[in-house]
Amino acid sequence: MRATLYYSALRLGLFAVALGLLYLAGARNILLVGLAAVISAIISYLVLARYREAMAGSISQRISNARERLDEGARAEDSE
Repeated sequence: MRATLYYSALRLGLFAVALGLLYLAGARNILLVGLAAVISAIISYLVLARYREAMAGSISQRISNARERLDEGARAEDSE
């Protein structure tokens, strides 16, 4: 869960920086938000790959643990 929060915080930070820089450059309204979203997405894809993989691994592990618990519950129910 920490990896997911950390990655999300980094993404939001990149968006905020892009938003601020574009605002200073003169972009306004929907153009400002759209360009900031596109630019921050490209930068995060290139720069945050390591954090994205850590987040994906964390989510995958949590899903595997949940599946194991469900399978254990189903086996216990079947044995009764």
